Amino acid sequence: MELMNLLLKRRSVRNYTGDPVPREKLEAILEAGLSSASGRNRKPWELVVMSDRDILEKLSHCRTGAARMLEKAGCAILVFADPEKTHVWTEDCSMVMSNMHLMAASLGLGSCWIQGRLRFAENGESTEGFCRRLLGVPEEYALEAILSVGIPAAVPEPHKPEELKKDKVHWESWKSKTPQQATGHQTCSAAELRGI
Repeated sequence: MELMNLLLKRRSVRNYTGDPVPREKLEAILEAGLSSASGRNRKPWELVVMSDRDILEKLSHCRTGAARMLEKAGCAILVFADPEKTHVWTEDCSMVMSNMHLMAASLGLGSCWIQGRLRFAENGESTEGFCRRLLGVPEEYALEAILSVGIPAAVPEPHKPEELKKDKVHWESWKSKTPQQATGHQTCSAAELRGI
């Protein structure tokens, strides 16, 4: 249940004190990201860590209305990938982001996922192009997302188990919303299977 408590505790934090993230905590977050699973173990990701205050201020303009928290973040971790390595690079990089997000929460830090792929900067440029130009990232690398990380100015309340939307789960077929409804339920007949 320790993992479940962490999952409930993890929240998107957008307000930071502006203080730096301790190096040992940052290293732990990066290790969590690097330990992520990936399709065929290709590990297509490249992580760019940014803690320079001037660059963070510039990065805060990389997404229209969605990246201003970077001005006060302790750092940003940008997750790029080489799409030539695998066709599931977006999924692989999303797992990196999720692992880092959870590790930050476990260490008492705040973090927030800032989507980069298929998004636009305040100047109309793609978020990917904006970040690539600002950080000198080679053309062959694509941006998935940015994780803002920092000391939270306020800590949101954890999610409550009773708030989980269990009606989003379908048991054995789309129609069954509880395991009891699914008991003895045949998803489709042999005749129906032949018609598929």
